[in-house]
Amino acid sequence: MAFGVSQWWVSWVSWQGFLTSWVDGAWGLARVGAVRIIVADCSALYSGRLNASLPLAKRVLLIKADNSLLIFSELGSYKPLNWMAAPCTIKEGEPPEPDDDPETSTPEKVFTVYADKSSDVLEVTLQKIYSDQTFDLGQDPGLVKDGVEEHLQHYLAEQIERIGEGAKLVRREYPTPIGPVDIMATDAKGEHVAIEIKRHGNIDGVEQLTRYCELLNRDPLLAPVHGIFAAQTIAPQARVLAEDRGLRCLLLDYEEMKGTEDNSLRLF
Repeated sequence: MAFGVSQWWVSWVSWQGFLTSWVDGAWGLARVGAVRIIVADCSALYSGRLNASLPLAKRVLLIKADNSLLIFSELGSYKPLNWMAAPCTIKEGEPPEPDDDPETSTPEKVFTVYADKSSDVLEVTLQKIYSDQTFDLGQDPGLVKDGVEEHLQHYLAEQIERIGEGAKLVRREYPTPIGPVDIMATDAKGEHVAIEIKRHGNIDGVEQLTRYCELLNRDPLLAPVHGIFAAQTIAPQARVLAEDRGLRCLLLDYEEMKGTEDNSLRLF
């Protein structure tokens, strides 16, 4: 009987799923499909490149979908007390058998997390669990930042006369062989102005604008090309270097620029 490719693939997928389930069941691997938050009295022992321990106390455990485990407490801020980052494998095991001493309490659960690329191991013993919940957070669109360089470029292009009365926009992201200039404009005299925009202006930004201006001034159709270093803040050393090289410095007030955006209708 012929055994088609599609039949072979279905058989392989089924066997792979069975094998994965069997291995996970045999080794007690916790397959975390969502974020799990546990509040418990716990202690922790980290061994490997660095040995560290946490004595018994009430803490919050965060187990993420990538199996990374983080331990938080009321003290401090966003940084966990200890953690094991992905890629890692987490094993959720039963506590050891209680001994004959009635004073010794038996832990409710033990997590052992193994780093995939090193010999590091984090063992967390949960003595008493107050809450154990799992949440499906769904897709996260990510952090949307306001006031990044792209926004500054957009508003300055819309309000190009901030560089001087009579200025006109040539284009944003003006191409050069060494990378695009943020804004190319002309001043009231019709001379070209290359504008480099940063949130925080430092010496590296001045060097970048210097390279652009040197290159652009070699083109007889563009020269002379002046340079403006525009930023929300400019380091004193960067200002001195820019002015020494004949570059203008322009401070940008993002909130003011955002408040005076030109909302008039335009074709393009």
